[in-house]
This record gives sequence, structure tokens and C-alpha cells, in this order.
Amino acid sequence: MKELFVKTKQQRYWLERLASIAEPIKAEAREVDEQSRFPFEAHKLLQQIDYPKLTLPKEYGGEGLTVYDMVLIQETLASYDENTSLSLGWTLGVIGELYEKKLWAEALLQAFAQEVKAGAIVNRAASEAATGSPTRGGRPGTNAVSTTEGWLLNGRKIFTTASPVLDYFLTSAWVEEKGQVGFFLIHKDVSGLSIEENWEMSAMRGTSSHDLVLQDVVVPHKYLVELPNHPSGGKINGWLLHIPATYLGIAQAARDYALHFANHHQPNSLNAPISTLPNVQQLLGEIELKLQQARFVIYGVAEAYDDLARRDRLTNEIAVAKHTVTNIAIDIVDKAMRVVGAKSLQLSNPLQRYYRNVRAGLHNPPMDDMTIIKLATSAIEQQKNSEKQ
Repeated sequence: MKELFVKTKQQRYWLERLASIAEPIKAEAREVDEQSRFPFEAHKLLQQIDYPKLTLPKEYGGEGLTVYDMVLIQETLASYDENTSLSLGWTLGVIGELYEKKLWAEALLQAFAQEVKAGAIVNRAASEAATGSPTRGGRPGTNAVSTTEGWLLNGRKIFTTASPVLDYFLTSAWVEEKGQVGFFLIHKDVSGLSIEENWEMSAMRGTSSHDLVLQDVVVPHKYLVELPNHPSGGKINGWLLHIPATYLGIAQAARDYALHFANHHQPNSLNAPISTLPNVQQLLGEIELKLQQARFVIYGVAEAYDDLARRDRLTNEIAVAKHTVTNIAIDIVDKAMRVVGAKSLQLSNPLQRYYRNVRAGLHNPPMDDMTIIKLATSAIEQQKNSEKQ
């Protein structure tokens, strides 16, 4: 089914490169979940194939993958290990957005490209306990004060995904003298920066999304790199599709396990495997249907975003893709577990891991309630505007 969405030689090349390291990544996934630790071996393997520079544009020395390409690659990686996919997906998405939208000064983009080509990992650090997701508009408690040495930052960030391997933290803070939120590029080795290893979750345990603690951290003035003039989440950002791509990959892995189980499990009360039973075929057929629905949504939106002639017409489609794919993925895992039965709850069975991890997608931005409300308000405004014409 997925073959339908492979369109270029470059995509095929990277799918084959991923396939060449699939087995060790899969083998580590269970241990990563059980020990609630970062997938260091998978990260090392991906570094060896230059994964971090996939979305860096070719003019900066990267591979120049599009949003569509990224979704295809990330979905595949997630079918091997979802923790690795979500962790590295943030780096791909951040880099893709930075260079597409030219969010920084050109000299800094050029310099940072050299870091990315050398394997640097970056993620935004924007969530805080008091504000929740930055997409809901809360003012960060992290503060930045200008001094003669640079910006003095103090604060704490939560959900800092991939914190054990991040080289750079693109950190939000309230800049009092400017009266707005700014983003600061902070290297991991700066004095006063520390990681508090407190990621204690039942889902996505291997993302190591620990707290980032900033205590009297001094950042050179030039590394105040962004002063957004719009609310968080206010602009269309197709690179966020790396999030639903990961949950689609989990759904694919659950489907593959359930199908293999159905074709090979034969209780002594049957003369053939359970895949011959109508009720099992019903579940398997529904899984296939939902996978196709999810894929046509996410790849359709990604394709529209990459098409510059259509991108400006996008409004809520990125959020719709995330909502649709994530909820379908949850349903697919549930149906896969119904196929397998009670065995799916065994701790040695990957389905129980998929079941926990796929639900984390509900809490990645944008959240379902925001998407639904935005769709409603957009429809209401469109109707009002049409009546005025």
C-alpha cells in the first residue's frame, strides 16, 4: 500500500538506507521502552547515514528533502521505533522550518548549516509547567535580561524531547525590554544549563523529554535569533507533519504484527489460522481501510504544502491531518489488539507498547480541541463573509 506514495529515486534511496539499519533499531526498541532511556544505538546509526541533515536545503549542503519526503521517511522510521522517530523528527522539522522561512539572519543560517552537516541535533524548548503547550498562548516564565555580557536567562522548560543528545536548545523566553517572547539559540555546554532527568511517563518513554534548567545562563546578544511577530502556531508550518507521520508509523507496525499473527496463529479448535475467520477478516479489513484513509490525508496535505502554487491556500489542513491521522492510528492499534487478543497485553508483546505510545499523539500540538474549534470558527467567518459579498 505504501508503495503508492513513493514517487522519486531520492525517496527510494533513503528508504533503502533506513532499511539497511532497521533490524538493530527494532531490536533496541523494547529495551528502550522497558528502561525508559534514550535510543542511543539508533541515534548513532542515524548519525552515520547523515539523518540530521535530511531537511537542510541543498544550497546549504543538505539533502533538501521536502515535507512530503520527510513524512515518508519518518513514517518508515517510526514503524521500526517510534521513540527514535519522534525524537529525530523534531530536529528535521525545526531545521526544515528555519531554512524554508529564513527565520534567522543569513550569516547565522550559513554558520548553523555547518553544525547540522557535522551532525548537530536541535530542538525547540518552549513548553513550561505553568503554561502547557506554547500553542495555547501562555507567556513563558523563563526570562531574558540584557546585560553587558549578553542575555541572562533563567527558567525551566518541560517536554524537552531528545534532551540527552541535543547539541542546541532553541529556547523561548520573555524579553521584558522588548515586551515579547524571543527565541535564543543555546549550546548544550554553556555554563548554567542542565538537564533534570525526570521524564516519568507511560508513553514515549524513550524520547527522554526531560526538563531543561537554565540558571544564570549567559547567551551572546547575537543569539537572540527570533522575535516572532505572530502567536505560536499562527502560521502554516508543514514541517509539523513529522508528528502524525510518527503515529502513522506506529499504526503500520501494529498492523504488520496483527496480520502476521492472524496468518500464523491456529488454535487446535480450528483447521486453519485465524485469518480465515470472518470476524478477524473484518478487523483486518477495517485496519487496511483506515491506513489508506490516513495516508491519503497526510500525503495529500504534504503534497499541497510543497506545491508553492497551493501553499497559500492552506488554512487548517495541517491540523486536520494531525487530528485525523493520530486518531485513526489509535483506532488501528486498538483493532490490532482485538485481533491478537489477550496476548497483546503481555509485556513481551510490542502491541502493548504501541497502545501506550500511540496515545501520546493526542498531546502533541495542535491538540484536538483547538483543531475542532478552529475549523468551526473558520467556517463561521467564511459564511459571514460570503453573505457580505
